[in-house]
Amino acid sequence: MRKFVLAAAMVVAASGVASAQSGPNLIETRQVGFALLAGDFAGIRAVAAAKGDVKTLEGPAKAMGRYAAIIPSLFPQGTAAGNNTKALPEVWSKSDDFKKASAALGEASALLVKASAAGDAAGVDAAIKAVGDACGACHRAFRAR
Repeated sequence: MRKFVLAAAMVVAASGVASAQSGPNLIETRQVGFALLAGDFAGIRAVAAAKGDVKTLEGPAKAMGRYAAIIPSLFPQGTAAGNNTKALPEVWSKSDDFKKASAALGEASALLVKASAAGDAAGVDAAIKAVGDACGACHRAFRAR
């Protein structure tokens, strides 16, 4: 475990995600987080499509909800440009709407957690749709294509 933590710290330091002088690169951090979120969601959809054990989806669904809760904090003023960001100016000019969009993702993820914990495949399917709708709504309003 100790070797893994050290290796992970070396990868983060080498990637430029964090440095002692400037702190974390929030644009890169949020891009990595969204990539992980998309990966979790793709895995969840694959298990549901294959009629797999939906109880295994509780962990990734919780992770999605946890990330949704911190999304707004990853978009402070001054992070509108750089690292090939696709964030639109509306993230900052309509910040209340952006926070609501993030909260909608969190709420949909909570539905997914509840349905997967209960082993409710139909509930998981409905929650997957809700998560997809929340993601799409945010992308349409706040992300460049």
